[in-house]
Amino acid sequence: MKKYIVGGAVRDQLLGYPVLDRDWVVIGESPESMLARGYRAVGKDFPVFLHPDTHEEHALARTERKVAPGYKGFIFNASSDVSLEEDLIRRDLTINAIAMDEKGRIVDPYQGQADLQNKIFRHVSEAFAEDPVRILRVARFAARYAHLGFRLADETRELMIQMTQAGETRHLVAERVWAELYKALGERQPAAFFNTLRECRALSDIFPEIEALFGIPQPEQHHPEIDTGVHCLMVLEQAALLTDKPEVRLAALLHDLGKAKTPPEDWPRHHGHETLGLPVLEEFCRRLRAPKAFFQLNRLVMRYHTHCHRIYELRAAKVVDILQELGAYKNSENLQNFLLACEADMKGRTGFEQRDYPQAAFLLGAAQAANAVDIAEIVSNKNLSGAKIGEAIRQQRIAAVKRYIGMNAVATA
Repeated sequence: MKKYIVGGAVRDQLLGYPVLDRDWVVIGESPESMLARGYRAVGKDFPVFLHPDTHEEHALARTERKVAPGYKGFIFNASSDVSLEEDLIRRDLTINAIAMDEKGRIVDPYQGQADLQNKIFRHVSEAFAEDPVRILRVARFAARYAHLGFRLADETRELMIQMTQAGETRHLVAERVWAELYKALGERQPAAFFNTLRECRALSDIFPEIEALFGIPQPEQHHPEIDTGVHCLMVLEQAALLTDKPEVRLAALLHDLGKAKTPPEDWPRHHGHETLGLPVLEEFCRRLRAPKAFFQLNRLVMRYHTHCHRIYELRAAKVVDILQELGAYKNSENLQNFLLACEADMKGRTGFEQRDYPQAAFLLGAAQAANAVDIAEIVSNKNLSGAKIGEAIRQQRIAAVKRYIGMNAVATA
């Protein structure tokens, strides 16, 4: 059996990245011969098999031909006479079209190693244009390798623009978009994902709510970067430095969607953007079928991030009610995630990157004070029942937070 490691495993090994999974391409075999060797068939669209011992994926070498729009409009040929070079040329980028045999010898018919060395994303062939998912994949690779200095080849950028203008990105389905977005959010520089999509003019088709933020001005004294779209990507960059949680990173990115709904005559001020953006966020999450937990955190960050920035100005009752909305009395992780997104929002501004965010510690302290209230004692009070119990708990928490604010007034003055 002739078989080769292909794709990301070879690319990452050559880059010095850890290789977690290995995919193999098999030359000169058939489904019948693979089954006879003890491999287990798992592929739905084309022949893929699991090794009987290592359980690594082994796919028969194949060619493909586009017959309909979108990423599903392909027919495949996986006959035993398909060569390694024919299999590799159907891949997206030259850096993913490198193979390695079982003895570690490199097969590189499309100069992928040179593009790795020069830090270039370059398509292997014009067949790249047949699959719109590849636009998302290239953007995700940008998020992964931007810190190494990778950039789009001019001809690849132009091809991606042509694909967008031809309407290919409109055929992307929600599941694939969300899958690539989720992966990109977990990469080292997720903002590069969106910058790359803008570079090839695909952001407006795939994430119109984000594209709508660019060109929207903000008050310069609070936002020296002025442009809302630029700010939101800066916030995402800061969130990536603070946490690896994709739900927090997405909440940081989307927190200001409402500013695109501000009437131009009110610019650069954005009164009420925290609520104006809620329907936009709901549509974003519905369209992409985002998990419920993502929507819930994103909604809270959008609604209350400015309250967190102004926490020292709020009365105890308002603080207690916000903590209730944030779920801080049941799950401290909810509050921690919220505060991370708020800190990223503050730091995601030109010249603000190194500033402290004491509001986070202050709100955490208020939550601890409110959570110290002895609820069991209130519930056991026979003179209280129904809604009166909840209100009694709330009043006790307000009193506790009021004391906390008083004790910290000097420090925050």
